[in-house]
Amino acid sequence: MNRNVLLLLLLLVTGLRATAQRSPVDESDENINNIPRKGQRVSMQLDTKRVQTSWNKQLADQFTSKVKVNKDVITLTGVTIADISPTPVNVISLVKATPTGTAVWWSIDLGNAYLGQAATPTQWKAAEKYLKDFARSMYREDLVTQVSDADRQLLNAQNSHTLVISKLDAIKKDIDKNKAKKLEIQQLLIANAAEMQQLNNQVDANLKEQEAARTNIVNMKLALEAVKDRMSKIE
Repeated sequence: MNRNVLLLLLLLVTGLRATAQRSPVDESDENINNIPRKGQRVSMQLDTKRVQTSWNKQLADQFTSKVKVNKDVITLTGVTIADISPTPVNVISLVKATPTGTAVWWSIDLGNAYLGQAATPTQWKAAEKYLKDFARSMYREDLVTQVSDADRQLLNAQNSHTLVISKLDAIKKDIDKNKAKKLEIQQLLIANAAEMQQLNNQVDANLKEQEAARTNIVNMKLALEAVKDRMSKIE
C-alpha cells in the first residue's frame, strides 16, 4: 500500500471523526469579577490552550487595540460586529476547560439589552453563527494538524522500513563475504594439505637419501680397509 493510499484512508477516518464532533451553542451564565453575567457558550472537543490562543488571536486580529486581556477574561469595548449589531457593542469573553473539551463563552451588551436567546433572538442567531464558524475553523485546523502528524509518522515509518531493508542488504553482503572467506579458507586448507603432502614426501626422500649415504659410508669404509690390508701385505 503506497503513501497516497494511506493518506487517503487517514483523511476518510479523520473526516468521520470531524463529522462526529459537534459545536453546540447554549445559553450559560458566568461569574465575572463577582458579577453574574448571562451569555452564550459554544463547546468543542478540543484542547483548551489551543482554543484559547486561537480565540484571543481572532479577536485581536479583528478588533486590534480594543481588545484587553486580564488573566483569562477578555474585554472588548465599543466594537462593531456587523452580523450581530450595526452599532458598537461591549463584549466580555472567557475560554475555559470542560469535562469534554473546551467552551468559549461571551456576554454581549447590545446597548439596550444583553444578548439572550429569548430577549434578542435575531442577534442570538447571528452570534451563534459567529461562534459556530470559529468552532468549525478550529476543527478544520485540528484536522490539518492530524493529517500533518500522520503524514510525518508515515514518513518516519517509511524511513524506518527503508532502514530495515538496508540492514537486510548489509546482512546479505556480510553473508556473501562470509561465504567468500569460507571458500578462501577451504582453498587454503587444500593448498595446505598439498604442501603438507609435499613436505612429507620430502621427509621420505630425505630418509632414503640418509640411508643411501650411510650405505655409501659403510662401503667406503670397507674399501678403505681393503686398501689398508693390501698396503700391509706389500714386502
